[in-house]
Amino acid sequence: MDIEKLKKRKQELGYSMAQLSESSGIPLGTLQKIFTGETKQPRYETMQALEKVLGPKASPRRYLDAFAGLDTMMVSETAVAYGKKRQGEYTVEDYYALPDDQRVELIDGVFYDMASPRAPHQFVAGEIYRQISTYIMERKGQCMPFIAPLDVQLDCDDKTMLQPDAGILCDRSKLRKGIVYGAPDFLVEVLSPSTRMKDQGVKLMKYMHAGVRECWLVDTERRMVMNYFFEDPPCPAMYPFDASIPVRIYDGDLKVSLSGILPWLEEGEKDER
Repeated sequence: MDIEKLKKRKQELGYSMAQLSESSGIPLGTLQKIFTGETKQPRYETMQALEKVLGPKASPRRYLDAFAGLDTMMVSETAVAYGKKRQGEYTVEDYYALPDDQRVELIDGVFYDMASPRAPHQFVAGEIYRQISTYIMERKGQCMPFIAPLDVQLDCDDKTMLQPDAGILCDRSKLRKGIVYGAPDFLVEVLSPSTRMKDQGVKLMKYMHAGVRECWLVDTERRMVMNYFFEDPPCPAMYPFDASIPVRIYDGDLKVSLSGILPWLEEGEKDER
């Protein structure tokens, strides 16, 4: 198997880099160099070890302890049907055929309705994007920050199209015709009552298995950020809004704090009480 086929199998089987290192016995740093293309011609023994783990007879690897059951979590309260097809049969073509004012996400052929975001949601997503964008631009970085709405064709198939609240894309070749084709490096989902179950369940699992390196789930009600770094053990690091929250794909050099917008959140939530 060549490197591109190994990448595809890694995605299909749901391995994180840390899990693949553990299963194959290959050091994590070596794997990262291989899968990022820094190492052009890996050693024969290394390729053999990878093929044993990622070969045709390999079974999917999942975070069985921390995420048991999340990949089958039912979120029927947000699933919606359109036209004559049944849930599970919709495609990206159906997604683009919907009216412009109909906001949905497509996950494994299932449509999920997206309510218009409230002010606190927008304050948080915008502030995270602002701080990340400032960091990257000041350093003339290669990665690209983005904010919703932006279509992400996560699995590179015709059954899933998502709109994360914010993110970072380091492989610019994945930006094609105005959409992201494949897994971004970093994603943010701001939880809301109508999407909380979906974001914490099926959507988080999709991100993990697709190869997203880091995902933040932001709880505006509890003023907490759950930081999932999928290259480490699966339990998230928890941070309050007034903490300096490290973006771990930058080894913590980039830190985000939401303390400055706390008064805005209080103001935006007044009418919801």
